[in-house]
Amino acid sequence: MLRGMRKASSNWLGKTIMAAVMGVLIVSFGIWGIADIFKGFGQSTFAKVGGTEISAEQFRQIYTDRLQQLGRQFGRPLTPDQARAFGIDRQVLQQTLAEAALDEEARRTGLNQSDAEVLRTIYNDPNFKGLNGQFDPQRFQSVIRNFGYTEGRYIAEQRRVGLRRQIAGTISSGIEPPKSMVEALTRFQNEQRSIDYVTLGAAQAGTIDPPSPEALAAYFEDHKVPFRAPEYRKIAFVAITPEEIGKWETVSDEDARKIFEERKDRLSTPEKREVSQIVFPDAGEAQAARARITSGTSFDDIANERKLSPADVNLGLVAKSAILDPAVGDAAFSLPAGEVSQPVQGRFGIALVKVGKIEPGVTPSYESLAPQVKNEIATERARAKVAELRDKMEDERGGGSSVIDAAQKLKLTAVTIDAVDRSGRLPNGQVASNIPRGLDVVSQAFNSDVGVDNDPIQFNNGYVWYDVLGITPSRERTLDEVRDQVEAKWRDDQISAKLRAKATEIVQKLDSGAKLADEAAAAGVKVETSANFNREASPAGVIAAAFRTAKDGDGQTSTAGGSQWVVFRVTNVTVPPVDFASDAAKQLTEALRRSLSDEQVAQYVSKIESDIGVTVNQAAFAQVTGANN
Repeated sequence: MLRGMRKASSNWLGKTIMAAVMGVLIVSFGIWGIADIFKGFGQSTFAKVGGTEISAEQFRQIYTDRLQQLGRQFGRPLTPDQARAFGIDRQVLQQTLAEAALDEEARRTGLNQSDAEVLRTIYNDPNFKGLNGQFDPQRFQSVIRNFGYTEGRYIAEQRRVGLRRQIAGTISSGIEPPKSMVEALTRFQNEQRSIDYVTLGAAQAGTIDPPSPEALAAYFEDHKVPFRAPEYRKIAFVAITPEEIGKWETVSDEDARKIFEERKDRLSTPEKREVSQIVFPDAGEAQAARARITSGTSFDDIANERKLSPADVNLGLVAKSAILDPAVGDAAFSLPAGEVSQPVQGRFGIALVKVGKIEPGVTPSYESLAPQVKNEIATERARAKVAELRDKMEDERGGGSSVIDAAQKLKLTAVTIDAVDRSGRLPNGQVASNIPRGLDVVSQAFNSDVGVDNDPIQFNNGYVWYDVLGITPSRERTLDEVRDQVEAKWRDDQISAKLRAKATEIVQKLDSGAKLADEAAAAGVKVETSANFNREASPAGVIAAAFRTAKDGDGQTSTAGGSQWVVFRVTNVTVPPVDFASDAAKQLTEALRRSLSDEQVAQYVSKIESDIGVTVNQAAFAQVTGANN
């Protein structure tokens, strides 16, 4: 009880329950708009979508998980300020509301999904497959448990995701982009240009005399912000994850061989068969169809007569365990290749089963799988230790121990970083290398404070506890502290200004009839040529400027951060003919089809939200996303 009271009195950060295994929605909800209707709510209510209420804690979990996912992709934590700058807060909000709206629509229309289809989706999920590439029930239970799901809750969530996909697929089916749109975009993408150009660098800027003390001081006064010292925080953290604990776990050959023998069947590659089936409403029709097949009618002809698509008939090259209907599986794996079964009473009706190619199963040797088996055993043992150490760590924290003290008592290694800024950099400008990749401890620490009992972060199927030990506020540096950097920046600005003036002068001469070769010779640079480039070429700044300039026109643009300027003349513009049969045109057509489908579903969801009503607690949204800090 005391531990619960301590958590309740801590700051607003909650436990981050990862939702990576929920599946990916078919539509990108980032483009969807919602009604910005902000009304008063209770403190725990975040939003209402029709009859569905979303709590602030639910959205906090979703939002924190999304930031952690992006942090792992970028290789560094994403701060709340950065997330808001990228618009991630609004995108996650829109996606959460859109999913709730689709769930409401599924309930309103009475949509449902069979248990067989939900199980098929789960069985085919690569996250749940073992070393042999087949569905592993133990791995399934372990993965969903680590993400905070029970089996029933996870299946229910997968059913909701499946229903959303059904609605989205129905709304967007049959959409085709107009041919004129494909043609216009193809011409835009494939347009090519050629330029002659010169590059002006520091040599063309001339001599830059050092600034006077007064000029440097004045420049520093006008540009203090880039030289400001950021806020730093001293943090300590300890990670308890299977990966970390497993480093110290030694597995003997005796233990590994014993587990290998117990799991040999699971580690083996089972026999696989190409299986097809046609389901009939009654045994009479099935028997009549088999008689026709025996007389020479092909299995595919029977399927075509019943207007069945290949997806309705072909189960693919599958193991017996992957066939959801046991009766169909038994029939398929008792037939020789090329044979059709007698009518089989299955779960979904009377079926005829045909077997095509057969791939024999393979039983590996212990030696070939020993490293994988030992790693799996070490990970399993580590998971058990993680749970044990988590409880002990929570007991220590509940008793008032700091992260460092608790780690020492439990013989764990705590990491202390004396000073780190919001971007994860040390005072010397280097990235803090002792923070595991993807661990979002820095941004969490910057949303906490000294003395706060923080909830652990879920990370790599384990947990990370952290403390903020000290805060060094942001401050303005004096000129003496950053004199060298200020003078270097002043010099860069002087060079850039002179190069810009020089480039403008050359362009004006070219517009008056001068030749680029003559101006290049006068500036001491050579004329270069870049031919037949498209809009995706580099450097992006020069390419964009060239595509803004007409044929035989002249232009200029900076590059390399302003330390160089390019002056160019567009010598040729080519628009290739459109080949609708080309792979590029087909890929563009498919991309447009997806985009139009997304837009169609977005409009549909927007209409649902308008009809059922969407309200959002602005104060809760600002608190969760850090906008009020």
